[in-house]
Amino acid sequence: MKDFFSFDNGIFAFLSKICDLLFLSILWLLFCIPIFTIGPANTALYYTTVKVIRRERGYMSREFVKSFRANFKQGAITGVLLTIIFAILIFDLIWSWGTWKTSNKGTILFGLFMAITFLVFCFSLYVFPVLSRFDMKFKQLLKVSALMSIKHILYTLGIAITTIASMYLVASWLILIFILPALTAYINSFLMERVFKKYMPKTDDSEQQKDEWYLE
Repeated sequence: MKDFFSFDNGIFAFLSKICDLLFLSILWLLFCIPIFTIGPANTALYYTTVKVIRRERGYMSREFVKSFRANFKQGAITGVLLTIIFAILIFDLIWSWGTWKTSNKGTILFGLFMAITFLVFCFSLYVFPVLSRFDMKFKQLLKVSALMSIKHILYTLGIAITTIASMYLVASWLILIFILPALTAYINSFLMERVFKKYMPKTDDSEQQKDEWYLE
């Protein structure tokens, strides 16, 4: 009975993890409110999910704010850029959808816009996690994210399915927005980290002592 109330008990560990996901999702939501900060908020969400929830390093609010500030400029620019691109693509999809039944040209355009939208969506799944982990210039960030999403297409499809399912659930039950953002990042990180490990620099034992948690 004593073991049941222990913090090492599996039930308590599970409930603790759920509370962490709830808190992180709410933190992410608050930092997204200005809209143009969605990019750095997404970056901080992934960083904190992996470092604090998965690796149990640091304090959640501190690590979130740290990543948010460190990647604010590139994250904000990337977020605004993606918002504009998706807005244009959605407009194109709606327009081509209205014409595809009346002409072959509309059908071709709709298929083309769908393909472009999917590629941009896949790219967007990588760009903020990449920003949270690697130090690179803006153009290099875009290039590396695009190449990763294509080169590791099977991982990308898995991440895309999880993300789309999460978006659908939030659209159906808005209350889930208070847990699914962090939960989705948590689930996706198991695939994303496998990709990132392929690009991590090799280090010797002395370098391992620098507390580079992501190299473990």
